[in-house]
Amino acid sequence: MPYTAQHLAQPPSRDEVDRLTGAAVVEFGTPWCGHCQRAQPLIEQALKDRADVAHIKVEDGPGQRLGRTFGVKLWPTLVFLKDGKEVARLVRPQGQQDVLDAVNTVSAPE
Repeated sequence: MPYTAQHLAQPPSRDEVDRLTGAAVVEFGTPWCGHCQRAQPLIEQALKDRADVAHIKVEDGPGQRLGRTFGVKLWPTLVFLKDGKEVARLVRPQGQQDVLDAVNTVSAPE
């Protein structure tokens, strides 16, 4: 599942995230966040043509527990997972290469 433009209507539970298999990126943010909007082209470009990396876009904020379980404090926060385990994290990514490097980290064979 390559880049996802819309936030999920219902976020997954932490248990569901922990049980993911393969490579995944969980993106925490909001549609109205300026930092999130500026990061979208970087994220989209990095995930373009990457069907091997799941992109889970979660709207974060008050009352949203998933972000708290990951210790999210700033948006966007990208948590890169391999088989449900965090292997990299980017907070407010500024450059294309940082996002590409993190995507390559989760998708690299062991």
